[in-house]
Amino acid sequence: MKIVFLKDVPKIGRRHEIKEVNDGYAINFLFPKGLAEPATPRRIAQVEKVKQNIRVEKEIKDDLLTKHMLALKDVTLRMVAKTNENGHLFSGIKAEDLSKELAKQQITLPPEAIVLARPIKELGEHIISVEMKNKKSQFTLVIQSEH
Repeated sequence: MKIVFLKDVPKIGRRHEIKEVNDGYAINFLFPKGLAEPATPRRIAQVEKVKQNIRVEKEIKDDLLTKHMLALKDVTLRMVAKTNENGHLFSGIKAEDLSKELAKQQITLPPEAIVLARPIKELGEHIISVEMKNKKSQFTLVIQSEH
C-alpha cells in the first residue's frame, strides 16, 4: 500500500515521504497512530506542494545566511569588561556573551556558530571565527577595560 508519512517514523520513513509499505502495517499501526495516511492523488499533490515550499524556504534561508555571513566581516563588536591590575578579565567572555552582544546590534547568531577555543580573558582586539552550515566568516571583537 502506498502511504504518505505525516510524522517521522524511525527506520521506516520521514515526514512528507511517500512510500510503499505492507497493508497490515499501514492499517493496524501507522493509520491508527496518525503517523501516515493513504497516498491518494490529491494528497500526493499536496505533499509535493509542501516539499516545494520547504525547498524554496530553505534556499531563501541559505541566501540570507550567506548575506549575513558576508556582512559579519565588517562588524566590529566593542565590549567593556572589568579587569584586574594586569589587564586580565575577571570573567571570560564566552560565545553566549558574544551572541547576546551581536543581538543588540540586530545580528542574530546562535552561540554554537561562534568558534572559541576557550573564553577570552585578555583586553585588546580579537578576531572571532564564525562557522555555520559550511559557511565561514569572522568579525572583530574589541575589549576595553572598565575604569
